[in-house]
Amino acid sequence: MANEKPSTQTQTHGDAATRKKTETSVAEAGSSAEKKVTPKNALLGLQHVLVSNVWLDPVFVAGAIGLPLALSSNMMNAIFIVSGLVTLIQATKLVRLPIVQGPSAAFDALMIAAGTAGSLAAAGTSIFISSLIFLVLCLTRVIEKLRFLFAPIVSGVIIFLVGVSLSGFTLSEFLGGAPGDKGFADPKTLAVSIITCVLVVVLSQFGKGMVKALSYLISLVVGTALSLAFGMADFSAVASKPWLGLPKFMPYGGFDFNAAIFVPFFIAYLVAIMEALGVYQAATEIQGTKLQDRQVRYGLAGEAAGSAISSLIGGFTTTAYPQNVALLKVTDEGKTRTRVPVIIAGVVFVVLGFIPKAGAALSLIPSPVIGGIFLPAAASLISTGFNTLRKVESDDRTQVVIGLSLLLGIALPNALSGLEEGAHVFFSNSILVGAFSVVILKALIIDLPNFIARHADERTKQAE
Repeated sequence: MANEKPSTQTQTHGDAATRKKTETSVAEAGSSAEKKVTPKNALLGLQHVLVSNVWLDPVFVAGAIGLPLALSSNMMNAIFIVSGLVTLIQATKLVRLPIVQGPSAAFDALMIAAGTAGSLAAAGTSIFISSLIFLVLCLTRVIEKLRFLFAPIVSGVIIFLVGVSLSGFTLSEFLGGAPGDKGFADPKTLAVSIITCVLVVVLSQFGKGMVKALSYLISLVVGTALSLAFGMADFSAVASKPWLGLPKFMPYGGFDFNAAIFVPFFIAYLVAIMEALGVYQAATEIQGTKLQDRQVRYGLAGEAAGSAISSLIGGFTTTAYPQNVALLKVTDEGKTRTRVPVIIAGVVFVVLGFIPKAGAALSLIPSPVIGGIFLPAAASLISTGFNTLRKVESDDRTQVVIGLSLLLGIALPNALSGLEEGAHVFFSNSILVGAFSVVILKALIIDLPNFIARHADERTKQAE
C-alpha cells in the first residue's frame, strides 16, 4: 500500500547508503583540500627534503674516494636533479604514492671500491646496463610474475628488515661514529642526538596540528642550532661552492664494460629493487590501501629509467626512501593520502641540483642531528613490518619461516662479513638476505607442502 512505511531493513539499507555517501563526500572534500599547495604542504615538503638525506650518499662516496671538487660537485648535482625528477614523475604519474626517491646505499661500498681503483666509468656502465635490464622486465610485465613477493609474510619481513637496516646507520650517526672515532659518545654528541630524538617523539606523539605535522623539521632546526651552540657544526665550507652548476655528460669517461664489476653491481641493483618493494608496501600499509601490479610495474620502471639517466651524468641509482615513508605515519600525510608535499620536495630537489651551495649546506648538517631524527623513523618502519606480519595466519610453519628469515637477515651479514666481491654484496645486505630467505623458506615449508596436499586430496576425490 502507498501509505505503508518502508521496512526496517530497507530503512537501514538506505541510512547506511546515505551515511556512506556522506562519509565519502567528506573524505573527498578533505582530500581535495590537501591537494592544494598550502603553506602547511610547503613546509611538509621541505621537511621531506631535509629528512631524506639525499645528499648523504654522494658526500660519503665522494669523500671516501677522494674525488676533486669538480667531480664531487657534479655527483651531488646529478643525484639531486635525478632524485627530484623521478620523485615528481613517480608521485604524479607512475607509482602514485608519496615516496621520495634518492641514491641507494646498497651501492656506496661498490662505488667507493670502483672509484679508488679508477674504474668509475665501468661502475657507471654497470649501473646503466643493470637499469636497462630491469626496465625491460618492467615494460614487458615480466616483473608482475613476482607478485608472490607481496604476500604479507614476505613484505612484513622486508619492511621489518628495512627498519633494522636503517637503524644500524642511524645509531652510528646518533652516537657519533664507532668506538675509537673522535667524538664517539661524547657528552655534546649525545646531548644533541638525544634532545633531537626526544623532541621528534614528543612533538609527533603529543603535538597538535602544524606542530605535530612538522615535528621532524622543528627537531632538525633545534638540533642544528644546538650543534652550532656547542661548536659542533661548521658551515664555512659553503662559501667555496659555486651558486650555479650543471652536471656533465659521462664525467668519468665513456662506456667501459667490465664483467667483474658488473656482477656485483647487478646484485646490488637487485638489493635496491627489494628495498623499493618493501617501501611501496609500507606506504600502502600506512595509507590503508592495497599495492597494485600496475604500481609495482610503473614504479620500478621509473626507478630504472632514473638510475640509467643518473649513471650517464655522474650519479648512481635512485630508489624509494624508507625514512620518508616513516614520516607518513607521524604526520597527516598518511591519513589524507596527499602527495602534494612529496611533489613539492621533488621540485626543491631539482632546484637544489643547480645550486651547489645549497647542497653543500645540507651535507654539513651534523651527524647527531641526523641520528636523532632517523631513530624514530627506523622504529616506525619496524613497527609497520611487525603489524604486517600480524596479518599472517599464525601456525607453526609460518612462525618458523618468519623466525628463520628475520634471524638470517639480521645475523648472517655479520657472520659472513669477511666475504669479498659479489658474495660480499649479497650477504652483507640484511634486506636482500632476509628477502631471499623468506621467499625460499615460504616456498619449501608452506607452499610446496600445501601444493602436495591439495593434489593428494584431488586424487582421493577422483578415486572415490
